Amino acid sequence: MNDQQGKSDDKEGTRLSADGIASEEVVQELLEKYDKESQFRKFKPRTKLALLVSAIAVSFSLFHLWVAGFGALEAIKLRSIHLTFVMVLIFLLYPARKKGMRSKPGIIDWIMVALSMVTGLYMVFANEQLALRGGLPITQDYIMGALGILVVLEAGRRALGKELPILGVLFLLYAYFGEYVPGTFGHSGFSLNRIIAHMYIGSEGIFGVALGVSATFIFLFVLFGAFLGETGMAKLINDASMAMAGTSPGGPAKVAVFASGIMGTISGSAVANVATTGAFTIPLMKSVGYKPHFAAAVEAVASTGGQLMPPVMGAAAFIMAEFLNIPYKDIMIAALIPAFLYYLAVFAMVHLEALKTGLVGVSREKLPIMKVVLKERGHLVLPLIAIVYLLMKGVTPTFAAFYGILVAIGASFLRKTTRMSWRGLLMALEMGAKGSVSVAIATAVVGFIVGVSSLTSLGITLGDNMIAFAHGNLFATLVLTMITAIILGMGMPTTAVYIVGATIAAPALLKLGIAPLAAHLFVFYFGNISNVTPPVALAAFTGAGIAGSSPSRTGWAAARLASAGFLIPFIWIYSPALIAQGSMTEVLWSLVTATVGVITLACAVQGYMLKATNTIQRILLFVAAFGLIKPGLITDTLGISVLIIVFLWQRFQCNSVKAGSVNV
Repeated sequence: MNDQQGKSDDKEGTRLSADGIASEEVVQELLEKYDKESQFRKFKPRTKLALLVSAIAVSFSLFHLWVAGFGALEAIKLRSIHLTFVMVLIFLLYPARKKGMRSKPGIIDWIMVALSMVTGLYMVFANEQLALRGGLPITQDYIMGALGILVVLEAGRRALGKELPILGVLFLLYAYFGEYVPGTFGHSGFSLNRIIAHMYIGSEGIFGVALGVSATFIFLFVLFGAFLGETGMAKLINDASMAMAGTSPGGPAKVAVFASGIMGTISGSAVANVATTGAFTIPLMKSVGYKPHFAAAVEAVASTGGQLMPPVMGAAAFIMAEFLNIPYKDIMIAALIPAFLYYLAVFAMVHLEALKTGLVGVSREKLPIMKVVLKERGHLVLPLIAIVYLLMKGVTPTFAAFYGILVAIGASFLRKTTRMSWRGLLMALEMGAKGSVSVAIATAVVGFIVGVSSLTSLGITLGDNMIAFAHGNLFATLVLTMITAIILGMGMPTTAVYIVGATIAAPALLKLGIAPLAAHLFVFYFGNISNVTPPVALAAFTGAGIAGSSPSRTGWAAARLASAGFLIPFIWIYSPALIAQGSMTEVLWSLVTATVGVITLACAVQGYMLKATNTIQRILLFVAAFGLIKPGLITDTLGISVLIIVFLWQRFQCNSVKAGSVNV
């Protein structure tokens, strides 16, 4: 490490408040820097504009609660109203340019609000007339469609950044200028009217399946997370994690793994999770001796994995269930073992880092007492238990989330300290609505990509060309798919990455005989891992901002900690038992060997087992890890044999050192 790097990693106080925790100003600054979704206007409380936005957001949440629990709307009407609320909130909250961040909405913003209402609600009222015409559009439909496309693209630019809207525009241009595209990607081209009708009037463009999932499942789970946050679930998770792991070697890092993993299932955003949970865990890790860049990396990797962790995974998981036309519980079950292995590897690495550097935990008197924590806030886990029970019973995610919210409200009243007030209820409704807009508009913009792919058969063509480029080799195709997902993840939210990847990359895997669930999970995983993959690792950069460390060094440390996450998806492609596909015996044996394998991988990555490893031992540990993680009699036998050799070798070295000490 050079001197400049060292100085960067040793920066302390400027990022922390007096109590050693990152201040709210620092957290907000980092969110606005690395998380486009957090770059919205903050209005002064109780002003007319603030009350208007709050009223719209609360109405948005109440509308969806009514539909989920008591109402029933046609799909196109539900999606239209959902998108209208989303776009109105975006144009009120997100400025057209950064320098307008703190200003009030201007005349252009209000014009866009009006256009959002007109184009968004048009399909609610025109749908019946369109049906009577046999689906044949008229001039008015085309005008509204053209305006609607422009408004959605602008809303996406404001809330998500320019990358995804630009990709959407490129796909639209491809649909129009197809006759000029050379080679296998060329097509006859489509008229503007045909493109507008497909994107706006049909159910394969803006108002497609992705937006439908946002309007049903995703919104309610975001709202569920907002209610859990309002009840004080974050404090329960932090205190319980501290009580469980705080005293062990390097305990605060293990607390970060526990807390951030669980919080990640609720927040749904890796960057936001790092900024909020990391404000507490990163300074705590540094206080017991972890280097700043390592502390930031632990938080980034743990927060990123939250979207991979059942029962409430990232929004893309709900879209996956809809794309594959399978129950969401099947996604949960398939993701359970990979998520366990991911977190086990991270946990093992932070433990080994503590042993390697001689770190200790926090003294018991400074930690919460588990019995007291559970007595005061243990009842707050009831909503999560209810969600898991309902999903496993086969209830739709919509109803599971709806009843989960009711249970969360009811559970809060079991203790006076957690009881939700009317103000708290309104705050949860407002924050849930605001938290959903970025995912919702992403699903609408991605509709252009999905729509063009279905209109031009681009997905099939890309799949064929990807296979041809890889010469039909499965491993090479997997690597190309991984690279595609990671590159897309550098500029787009995870939900959009998954949808695009499922549209243009997954078909290649399906053509090579990979099961649909395995192929889609593969894309989903690497869309998430992109948050900690250099050179653009937004979750790691956010953690570096709190820790005062080098973003580049933090990014590479995060990639090293997440190494199991890069390996495991390849394994389940070749051995589906890792995603619970196969007999119970196969699944259990895969779980056992993969568990030993990821711990061995952690030893190899950290260069430490019973003691620091030499180069040969480290290479052998990598060989053993790969053999154990990949199920199979030959690979398991190889892995176990090599692991035993290294273990006995290290044991002999330790005994020799002890004997030498005694003789001395």
